[in-house]
Amino acid sequence: MGWLEGKVALITGGGSGIGKALVERFIEEGACVGVLERSKEKVKGLQEQFGDRVVIIEGDVAQLEDNERAVAETVQAFGRIDTFIGNAGIFDYFVTLPDLPKDNLEKSFDQVFGVNVKGPLYGAKAALPELLKTKGNIIFTVSNAGFYPAGGGPLYTASKHAVVGLIRELAYELSPKIRVNGVAPGGTLTDLRGPAALGQEMQTQSSVPDIENLMKATNPLKVVPSPREHTSAYVLLASNKDSMAITGNIINSDGGLGVRGFTAAAGGEHL
Repeated sequence: MGWLEGKVALITGGGSGIGKALVERFIEEGACVGVLERSKEKVKGLQEQFGDRVVIIEGDVAQLEDNERAVAETVQAFGRIDTFIGNAGIFDYFVTLPDLPKDNLEKSFDQVFGVNVKGPLYGAKAALPELLKTKGNIIFTVSNAGFYPAGGGPLYTASKHAVVGLIRELAYELSPKIRVNGVAPGGTLTDLRGPAALGQEMQTQSSVPDIENLMKATNPLKVVPSPREHTSAYVLLASNKDSMAITGNIINSDGGLGVRGFTAAAGGEHL
């Protein structure tokens, strides 16, 4: 019997990377899963792989209506929602303030914050009525950039700091009925894309030259976790039985960056 037997989760960005690993793991733990995913190709792949244990909704996390549709279709398929996981995200590939193009700055900001901040906020808003019925929980994917510099450029870093604020505020507002927590992965090889306004819509972390060695160099444990290796933290937080007293917390799954700080661990320099 799995940790999440009979439960239902709604996961955004479940078509690849950590999101897809979460879909796989939650099903293994006994849950049924709704997925909000933007990519038509990834929607098709999920349907073929997981069959009737998932319901896939094609849509944009930055649109409230798509989040509401994902909630409605998940409930229609499985009768309830116990966990909402705001996982979808985009990266800025370390574009610094001096290098941010002035003519695309507003669009770049809107695209990064639209997915990384509006996405989890809208998803939580849409799922709230169902989570109140089940006394469920919310989990947001943060990042080491939610705590330390040099985990991205200013757009990504600011967006992930905002997610940390969302977790703390919602944990306060929604207690005692709903627990709200986060997981902050460190460097992980995924299909994470960048904003179109910066010409990064086809960029992926896994395609960056020597990226694995660069990631290892940034953390004291010298590890590059697979997406799968982050999923146990989410399973723990999703289980009301096993984390019933945990809210407003973020599990840092980042190889120990907090021991020395991101810049010290990376041996980085700054202007």
